[in-house]
Amino acid sequence: MAMDIEVLSEQRCFGGIQGVYRHQSPNCGSMQFSVFMPPQAATANVPALYFLAGLTCNEETFMIKAGAQRIAANLGMALVATDTSPRVTGIAEATGDWEFGEGAGFYLDATEAPYAERFRMYDYVVNELPTLVAQGFAIDEARTGICGHSMGGHGALMIALRNPQRYRSVSAFAPIVAPSEVPWGIKAFTRYLGPDVAHWAAYDASRLVAEQAFSGEILIDQGLADRFLELQLQPERFEAACARSGQRLKLRRHAGYDHSYWFIQSFIEDHLRHHHQACQH
Repeated sequence: MAMDIEVLSEQRCFGGIQGVYRHQSPNCGSMQFSVFMPPQAATANVPALYFLAGLTCNEETFMIKAGAQRIAANLGMALVATDTSPRVTGIAEATGDWEFGEGAGFYLDATEAPYAERFRMYDYVVNELPTLVAQGFAIDEARTGICGHSMGGHGALMIALRNPQRYRSVSAFAPIVAPSEVPWGIKAFTRYLGPDVAHWAAYDASRLVAEQAFSGEILIDQGLADRFLELQLQPERFEAACARSGQRLKLRRHAGYDHSYWFIQSFIEDHLRHHHQACQH
C-alpha cells in the first residue's frame, strides 16, 4: 500500500477486504475513500468500479447501503468510493445547506472564491484518486468503470463523457442529467463556477453528449416514484440528447421505485454485470 494512505479500518467481507482510508489531497485537503478488494486480488490485478455518491453522502454510504460486495466478490471486481466533497473546509458558506458545499461538491473544479482552493473534485476523481489507488491496491488501471447516484450520477456521466479513453463503462442511478437546467445544478454551478452559463457546459452531461460520445452503451436506472424526478432529474433531457447524437443509451424506468438505496440495491447487480462485461478484455 502507498505510504501516504492511512488505514482507518479493514474488515473481511465475502472473502475479500472492505477498507476505509485517508490521505492528504493537494486538491481537496484531508480526504477519505473506501475500497472493497475481492478475493481474486490476492493473486492478480482486478478490474475496478468507481462509485460516486449523491448529496449528503460520504465514502461509506455506497459500501454500507448498496449490497454490492457479494456480487463484486463473485465477479472479481474491486469497488472504490470517494467522499462527495472536501470536509472541514473552514468556509462558512459551505455548511448548513444540504444541497451545496460540504457533502455536495458536484464533482467539478470550482473557479470562484472561496471554493476554488478546496472544491476540486473533478481533478480528484479523474486524476488523483485513481493514481493513488493504483499505487496501493491490486487494480488493473486499464479496466475501470464509473457509476454514480443522483449528484454522483451526474458526476459519473459527465466524467465518462469527458474522459472516454479512461473508462470502459459508465452507468448511473437517478442521475442529475442536465444540471444547467435544474435547481440543484443551477445553485451549485452559480456558486462554484460563476454566473456565466457558458462555463457550465463542461460539467453538463446532456450538453457534453452532443460533443463527445461514449464508445459503449450507457446504462441508467430511474425510479418513477422518485420525488426528485420531475424537478431535479429529468432523464428525458439526456435521452433526447443521446438520440440526437447517436449515443447508445439503455434508460430503464421502474414503477414504484424511489430515490433511495433500496432502489439501488434492487438493480446494483445489473450495473456490476454491465461494468464487468465491459472489462473482460
